Amino acid sequence: MIKSRTYIAIPPGTTIKEQLTDRKMSQKEFASRMDMSEKHISRLINGEVQLTCDVAMRLESVLGLPAHFWNNLEIIYREKLIKAQEENEMDADLEIVKKFPYNEMAKNGWVEVTYNPKEKVFNLRKFFEVVNLGLVSGHLIPRIVCRKLGDGDKSDYALISWSQKAKLESRSLSVRSVNIEKLKTLLPDIRKMTTKNPSDFCPILRKELADCGIALTFLPHIGGSFLHGATFYDGGKIVLGMTVRGKDADRFWFSLFHEIGHIVLEHINQTEGTTDEDEKAADAFARNLLIPDEQFDAFTLNKDFSKTAIITFANKMEIDAGIVLGRLQKEQFIPFSRHSELKTKYELTA
Repeated sequence: MIKSRTYIAIPPGTTIKEQLTDRKMSQKEFASRMDMSEKHISRLINGEVQLTCDVAMRLESVLGLPAHFWNNLEIIYREKLIKAQEENEMDADLEIVKKFPYNEMAKNGWVEVTYNPKEKVFNLRKFFEVVNLGLVSGHLIPRIVCRKLGDGDKSDYALISWSQKAKLESRSLSVRSVNIEKLKTLLPDIRKMTTKNPSDFCPILRKELADCGIALTFLPHIGGSFLHGATFYDGGKIVLGMTVRGKDADRFWFSLFHEIGHIVLEHINQTEGTTDEDEKAADAFARNLLIPDEQFDAFTLNKDFSKTAIITFANKMEIDAGIVLGRLQKEQFIPFSRHSELKTKYELTA
């Protein structure tokens, strides 16, 4: 028997059991008279198997009630069973939907605008391509590795939403088979793009990553996600998503190389996701690729953090001066308010 707020689905087996009780007939004897196994009769009584037309005819012979009576009981049971299950799933989904940043997703055009909770549930089911939202955080969602600057239940649901959109967007991108070794050889070329404008480097970056089996997508930032980038496998390709809203060049490139670090260091698709050590390793990968520790340490030893010194060092390293400034600020050599004019702002479009 299955219950919901509105429906109670009672299997025909309940009526069979009542008939047996009235006749003081055991299930063993009943199974023999029905010419069926005791196991099947037990499952029939418990509603675990369907009452077929053949079984209905046998019941008419053994219990005397017409076959159409049993067929109708089965039809009513199956209808109420579906309605009860749907109602229970909807009640559960109405609670889950509150955790998603629905309004912001609608603002970005990912789902339709609505204030009706049930319509939100239906729209999110379509967006995530699942029959109920309880599946979203389970095995159907790819294992995601990401760079984010915060934690919490809401940020997880924002991350899942953002990653699903990245997955959907990546379907329109053509990529080759995944080739990590080729990606490693392209890293110096990608690093040189830090001095170019997004309009110049984005098409090249996308193509070079696509040649390595990586689909690069740019998406709006979702409030509460604390997200800069995320990477995961989707079928035979790797999806690498990046946020686009008003991003400083140093954050963009550090986030990109952080995600590439996860790919190169084989952190993607781990059963338990990434560990703190994995995240530190990806950070170190990005940091050293942009400015090797040895050169950075030699530069900071001089303690000359003037604008001219930063630009000179950046030119020597062949990277954007804002990247040098960002690391100096991050490692507290200078305050965040100093030399802000060296920061390059990217306005990328999704």
